[in-house]
Amino acid sequence: MYEQKMKQLVLATCNEDKVQEFKALLDLKIELVTLDQFPQVGTITEDEHTLEGNALKKARVVFQSTRIPALADDSGLEVHYLYGEPGVYSSRYAGENATYADNRKKLLENLRGVPPRRRGARFRCVLAFVAPNNIEHLAEGACTGVIVESPRGDHGFGYDPIFVPAGYDRTFAEMEENLKDKLSHRAKAFENMRPILRRFFDEAEDS
Repeated sequence: MYEQKMKQLVLATCNEDKVQEFKALLDLKIELVTLDQFPQVGTITEDEHTLEGNALKKARVVFQSTRIPALADDSGLEVHYLYGEPGVYSSRYAGENATYADNRKKLLENLRGVPPRRRGARFRCVLAFVAPNNIEHLAEGACTGVIVESPRGDHGFGYDPIFVPAGYDRTFAEMEENLKDKLSHRAKAFENMRPILRRFFDEAEDS
């Protein structure tokens, strides 16, 4: 039973948008399971003051509850003009029960009248991996760009409709999914985490 668990990876989220994005990025011969299958975990309060802190907290809680290697992320949009806001509060920028649209609206209001050259921003993602034998790893990825003045596009989620990555003229929400996956902060963080996961699961298979 434990050997089987070593070939599984719990993605510490119930956010279906993130689940689909991670499934597209995962190219390891392991089974990806989500928190929907472990109701005993309950709600994990993201009360740390950094992306690193939240990601590590979630991964630790999920691993301790399931005893299955866990991968958690915390991501945020950091706008330079706003001194890094919304940052760690990106998902609840407009309030605890805010929708994606609510958060975008508040951000655009806070940037009203700010010229394009001062609307620089970056998406940042921190991944935390927690596994048996006190294994803990962090990996980070970032994507720089600018915030446009109004939403554009029907794809993606969150702040995607108002973020244009550097070197492009389309928002994430206007891009084909495979292009966004190559450019996104989450993809870059996963690229940095992939060797760690591969080494762990290869060793688990050999043991």
